[in-house]
Amino acid sequence: MHSYCFFHTLITETLYALACQQPKPWIPTEIHIITTTKGANIINTQLSAPHHRLAQLCHDYQLPALSLKPEHLHLISTPHGKALDDIRSSHDNACAADCIMHCVRELTADANSSLHVSLSGGRRTMTYYMGYALSLFGRPQDRLTHVLVDDDYMWQEQFYYPPPHIQILTKADGSQVDAATIEVTLADIPFLRLREELPLEALHSQKSFTEIIKATQVRFDPPKVEFHRRRAQVRCSGVLIEFTPIQATFYIWMLLRRLHQQAPIHWSSDETPDLATQFLQCYERLFERNSHYEVVAKGLSEGFSKSWFEERKSTTNKALITALGKTKAQPYLIHAQGKRPKTCFGITLAPEAIEEI
Repeated sequence: MHSYCFFHTLITETLYALACQQPKPWIPTEIHIITTTKGANIINTQLSAPHHRLAQLCHDYQLPALSLKPEHLHLISTPHGKALDDIRSSHDNACAADCIMHCVRELTADANSSLHVSLSGGRRTMTYYMGYALSLFGRPQDRLTHVLVDDDYMWQEQFYYPPPHIQILTKADGSQVDAATIEVTLADIPFLRLREELPLEALHSQKSFTEIIKATQVRFDPPKVEFHRRRAQVRCSGVLIEFTPIQATFYIWMLLRRLHQQAPIHWSSDETPDLATQFLQCYERLFERNSHYEVVAKGLSEGFSKSWFEERKSTTNKALITALGKTKAQPYLIHAQGKRPKTCFGITLAPEAIEEI
């Protein structure tokens, strides 16, 4: 299994905590860093030079060699590809959000990987976006932490991790301390894993952070279905459902029945006009009398059959589940109501949650 470590700063401290302090050491196979050009310059100086701090950490604690590959240093850039030297404006923050989300989404796409994300350092908005991106895309095997070092040594330029030997450092007030005695603490941060609730497009598209948040928020809003007769379109929680004409007709007919508080139906329910005529009238209003209408009308010349009704119900519900996911689709499905042998079917969504636009 690949294991990725994701940072924006405090690299050696976090790796030390993961590899040397844990009861079960965790050592990544790849290190990825998201930063600005200013941060990249510092990182390249400290981690790419001969005998750099990362190599020294591995040597001191006899860890497998770890290195930072150039392609794993992700620079926060504008949509036009210009790398930012800092994050100051709203536009810069939007670029940081998109960069962080893209990186986390890409690395979590590999099911045979685990991701360790560090929140330490960087701008506060970067910390927020990093944690939020992992909440959106994280899997059970992923982990979010924050490494803590005593304030007296947090900005001590000569401190990178507690070495296994005496190393005297001089503090800002002139006093001295042995770096080996400095305590590093790794705090696990619990986070919600919302990956299974995301629209499929969020996992595979290149939508921005803002667009993903908007699309996801709709899924947590109260159920609402909108249908447009002239366009024969249905949106559930804002998601356009990809229905075939016959599915769209069947579902909109069911919505209209619920909206007008008509009873759920059995395929053999006796109504006037009969069910097949009601269905065809709805089809004609949505799509007019085209060649497909004639085919459907011929097939229903003797009314609904059990198999025809069951297939329409099944494929319509399947289209809803495909678009919304199994959990989110539940309030919109055509549900069974009553007991056999006269089990009826209909939409159970509250009429006030149904809107014709």
